[in-house]
Amino acid sequence: MKNLLLVPVVFAVITASAQPNADSAAFYLKKGDEARQSKRMLVAAQQYRKALQFDASNTDAQRGLGDASVDMRRYPDAIVAYQEVVKKIPDDKEANEQLANLYFWTRRWNDAIATAKKMQQQKIGNNPEYIIGKSYSELEDYGQAYPFLQAAAKNDSANADIPYTIARGMVEMSNYRNAAPFFLKAIALDTTKPRWVYETALNFAAIPDDKTAIKYYLLAADRGYRTDNDYYENLSISYEGAGQLDKGIDALKKVLEKKPADLDLLNSVASLLYKTGKYQEAIDYWDRILSYDKQNAKSLYMIGMAYQKKGDKEKGMQLCDQAIKMDPSLANLKKQKSGMGL
Repeated sequence: MKNLLLVPVVFAVITASAQPNADSAAFYLKKGDEARQSKRMLVAAQQYRKALQFDASNTDAQRGLGDASVDMRRYPDAIVAYQEVVKKIPDDKEANEQLANLYFWTRRWNDAIATAKKMQQQKIGNNPEYIIGKSYSELEDYGQAYPFLQAAAKNDSANADIPYTIARGMVEMSNYRNAAPFFLKAIALDTTKPRWVYETALNFAAIPDDKTAIKYYLLAADRGYRTDNDYYENLSISYEGAGQLDKGIDALKKVLEKKPADLDLLNSVASLLYKTGKYQEAIDYWDRILSYDKQNAKSLYMIGMAYQKKGDKEKGMQLCDQAIKMDPSLANLKKQKSGMGL
């Protein structure tokens, strides 16, 4: 009889110890909800953690901690909290959607793909196809990315990042012509990103379509893109490709103001001046190269060619011959230019 009396006593002890824990967890859960409603996210997170100390299985407290952590942009903490919810409730729609976004924001691409595919299966959330397609693109798997991004574009035609991401994938595959319409759509949808406009210009230059490239180089500058040395050098290349040599020269001169001893730039300006028939100016720029590098036989040779174009054939031929002595390989250049009548 004594042994039988022990059972209800033990049961009573267990019940008595469990109930205060549950009550304490509920108490701190309520305090956490109240703090979050009043936008005191740090306090809310502290209260949710206290609730979990009393009842680690409380998914409402985990969810509250996850929500408060997202509001504070403490994404690693939020991920852990929502993961705990999913461990207990694998099909929890809210937790799966939050995790997909958090993995995406924290660049955990494979996790983002897997969780966004759960969103697809559950038919929840805002455009999981975008998360999947963008994540595949970041993993440089453009073949997998494309169909999801196409589907995402149908779901959200106003999201400029979708055509931009497709365009970038096409560029990575050197498919510049197919990239062009996606760049154009992206910069039409979002006029606040001058970098995208500049990339559009670079893409047209790569096609090559220099006239269109020039249009978007100039538009990029109008929208606030920084007109640094690379900008003017690329713009100059397109001006030259479009046959607008004087504008190409002007663009390169802007760079030379900042890089006066850049021998490649000096040579490019001199070459464009030579093509436009401004032979004396071309000579002046090649002379500047020789002032930095007296053994630059190519510049000396071109000075000789420019003198010949000016009508001083004897001086020009002497300079060309002097250059060939310095660099015998220039004899081939002489033959080529003679054949072209230059």
